[in-house]
Amino acid sequence: MTKQIKLLILSTLLLCLRASAQNSLGPEQQFIKRQVDTLTSATFHGRGYVQDGVSMASKYLQQKFVEYGIKPGVYGSSYTQRYQFPVNTFPGKMQLSINGKYLKPGADYIIDVRSTSFYTQHLPVETIDMAMITDDKKLKKAARSFDAEHAWLLLNFDSCFKMLHEPGRDFLGSLPKGCYLVPQKAKLTWDVAMDTMDAAVFYIKEASMPADPKEATVNMRSKFIPRSWNENIVGMVPGEVKDSFIVFSAHYDHLGMMGDSSMFPGGSDNASGTAMMLYLASYFVRHPQHYTIVFIAFSGEEPGLMGSAWFVTHPVIPLNKIKFLTNIDIMGDATDGVTVVNATEFPKQFQLLKDLNERGKYLPAIVTRGKAANSDHYFFTEAGVPSFFIYSNGGKGFYHDIFDVGSEVTLNHIDGMAKLMIDFIKELN
Repeated sequence: MTKQIKLLILSTLLLCLRASAQNSLGPEQQFIKRQVDTLTSATFHGRGYVQDGVSMASKYLQQKFVEYGIKPGVYGSSYTQRYQFPVNTFPGKMQLSINGKYLKPGADYIIDVRSTSFYTQHLPVETIDMAMITDDKKLKKAARSFDAEHAWLLLNFDSCFKMLHEPGRDFLGSLPKGCYLVPQKAKLTWDVAMDTMDAAVFYIKEASMPADPKEATVNMRSKFIPRSWNENIVGMVPGEVKDSFIVFSAHYDHLGMMGDSSMFPGGSDNASGTAMMLYLASYFVRHPQHYTIVFIAFSGEEPGLMGSAWFVTHPVIPLNKIKFLTNIDIMGDATDGVTVVNATEFPKQFQLLKDLNERGKYLPAIVTRGKAANSDHYFFTEAGVPSFFIYSNGGKGFYHDIFDVGSEVTLNHIDGMAKLMIDFIKELN
């Protein structure tokens, strides 16, 4: 048997195993898995603000609404509610080398999201031990020494500001133009900024730092967009009662690209929740309920709940006609069940959820949590709309990093979550 034939047989076996594994999933998991894989693919560039990723994701979701037969929810004529906000982006080069060793963006370091473009070669590294700074006077003196002629290595940065009881973020935001290297013990977690600062700040994993840094080369390009257009996507399934609503929401945006090669796919956060919402939309269009069911895919969650804030201040359906809203975010792995934010605020609905779960044996646990401003439910709650935010408990802890990829989204108990949501809505109806 030739080597080529052996490889062909092995490849065929692997395809059969994958197909078998896919077929072993329940219909809910299969549906949601396909959507997660699509939304985390390179096609959408991390659903952020580089290479039009978030807009491409919006178009895809609108196509799905049309395909399922979901009616336009923006005054009956459109799926989109447009609005804008500023955002800082990194569409160009993202290169950092120390002592000639190139570090991998996303894995070895992340850029502070407010950073401004910076380019230099062989910049000498100057080290400051921030642990020696014990008061504001010393802090101001240290800041006066910074210039753009050195790369400033700030050791013990986090412990310094913890001791000073001051936000280190504000300090970095006040620094002059230049390059600053901040070693990190903790996990690298990226974000989105709506403002900029003069400095270029790199947070570097301690394990990735050379033992004796002497010089740094930086090629980092940023682009500030003062008015970035975004879209909330709104669809509905009319019920017997046309003017009273049950709402499902999930944010579809994520962090996008850090430079031209490092993508943050956002598998669990929140391709999984968006995929769950799509599944529920496809189900309820085939099973209309007493009340009209509205599905909202929010953009702008990552910069600061921008999409949901806009919707609540510019509602396309009367807020006082919303019977209940369920916001779904981070549905990647419910091995340890789910947590319900606002459980303490709406105990009757929470007890219903628990009773349904006990009856159906859907999830291992449903954990109580109080009020929190941590996802798109928040502004609805503040406006008097009864609402839950439900997220899953499980997985490897990949969050706002390059490792939150579709293949790491296990979707454990996602079928139970889908069935629980369907039962919950039917009871509310």
